[in-house]
Amino acid sequence: MELTPNEQDKQRALRRMKAIALAFLLGAAVVFVVAQLNVNAGPWVGYVAAMAEAGMVGALADWFAVTALFRHPLGLPIPHTAIIPSKKDALGDNLGDFVGANFLAESVVIDKLRRVGIGGRLGGWLAQPLNAERLTAELATAVRAAVTVLRDEDVAAVLENALVKRLIEQPWGPPLGRLLGQLLTDGAHHKLVDLLTERAYEWVRDNHGAVSRVVSQRLPGWSPRFVDGLVADKLYGEVLAFAWAVHSDPEHAMRKAVDTFLLEFAHDLRTDPATIERAEAVKLQVLAHPEVQILFGSAWGTAKKMLLDAAEDKSSELRRRVRDGLVALGGRLSEDAELRSKVDNWLQGVASYVVANYRGEIITLITDTVQRWDAEETSRKVELQVGRDLQFIRINGTVVGALAGLAIHTVAQFLM
Repeated sequence: MELTPNEQDKQRALRRMKAIALAFLLGAAVVFVVAQLNVNAGPWVGYVAAMAEAGMVGALADWFAVTALFRHPLGLPIPHTAIIPSKKDALGDNLGDFVGANFLAESVVIDKLRRVGIGGRLGGWLAQPLNAERLTAELATAVRAAVTVLRDEDVAAVLENALVKRLIEQPWGPPLGRLLGQLLTDGAHHKLVDLLTERAYEWVRDNHGAVSRVVSQRLPGWSPRFVDGLVADKLYGEVLAFAWAVHSDPEHAMRKAVDTFLLEFAHDLRTDPATIERAEAVKLQVLAHPEVQILFGSAWGTAKKMLLDAAEDKSSELRRRVRDGLVALGGRLSEDAELRSKVDNWLQGVASYVVANYRGEIITLITDTVQRWDAEETSRKVELQVGRDLQFIRINGTVVGALAGLAIHTVAQFLM
């Protein structure tokens, strides 16, 4: 049997105590033999012999009792001996019942949690920056371990399937219509329109040649070149003036036309079946696009790298926010009695639920573990834990037996 260093120390202590208990027995036997050999030396010899004889009886009786707990005395299969090896499973069942009734009772657990006041203790502990930093480091280690254990392809497949399925099942038209309508009602789109009109004006301003070529290409081939230039310049000026007017006048008719178009489009996205169907078709095309598929596939890899980098870097924004959040939570728990009460009640509720629903599984863990133990090994391990103290029973049996024998012999002599 493999013994740990601690068990080896206990084994040496057990052997010493067994040797001492045996020495008491042998001492009593030697005294008894000497007394019997000198029986005529005087009346006092009878007292010594009676005391030694009773001491031997007490020592042998207690040796038998202690030994019977762990094995058959002298290897003889005497009934009701080797109690621990033969009753191992029953002892495990009784131990499980004892733990369940006295330690896992719902009232016991809740009363203990109530008296401990975990909320207040946790608050005081978390309020210390060093403790918050330590917990943050432990959480970072747990995150690294969890992320590392997960297979990238499995997580990516789950995310892709869950996300794509959700996007496909959820129609895009009505929610987009509601969002667009809300933005238009709030006027949040005006800055975007300003940007677009500004860029349109700048493009027209900076691309006189491109506008002129387009106009010239549309004019008849028989038209004189100088006429084409005059028409192109005139049309360019009108386009530039129109672009500037749309950009500079918030009440321009073109802007109002854009607003009207967008409002009607938002309404159609919410209510028009044909528009909703076209939005769904566009959605499917977008989701089926190879670049979108690649984006879904790489999303987990990107998120994983971000998590690992943030967890490794002690000065990362994520760890700093977690640490500061824990310190703030500790301060609130220390100062806010209502919050402490909520935390304590929540913990008591969790403990009550666990005990009520899983007490049987916890007890089964004890009984099943004991049942799997080898009977002889169990006996040896138990003896290592308590055998040294049990040897005092043998020593006390020798001493008490000797004193009892002396007392009985004395009384008998006075009655004779």
